Amino acid sequence: MSTDKIHTEAEIRQRLQAELPHWYYADGAIHREYRTSGWKGTLMVINTVGHLAEAAWHHPDLHASYARIIVTLLTHSANGVTDKDFELARKIEDTVTWRPAADSALEGTPDDARYEYIKYD
Repeated sequence: MSTDKIHTEAEIRQRLQAELPHWYYADGAIHREYRTSGWKGTLMVINTVGHLAEAAWHHPDLHASYARIIVTLLTHSANGVTDKDFELARKIEDTVTWRPAADSALEGTPDDARYEYIKYD
């Protein structure tokens, strides 16, 4: 179960490096930038993050432009980064970057620029 223990900057940086290498720490929060191929992909990411945040009842700040979205997480009630932020970040990361495995019955998005909606790291 999550707690409201505020993690130190050193703890945050260590956890990000080990668990969420595409996320970074700045200005008292953890952040992740997702690049998309355009507005449609940006809206897909926003809606995905919105659903996960509402289900978790833990709401990030979102900054969007045509082909990118920045997700910012901190526990406002604790005024710092807590386990809640790491847990939601992990769920967002796993969901937004998910693709079917090579041996899956699911095809996945064709390797064709016409269908590209997110730029995977």
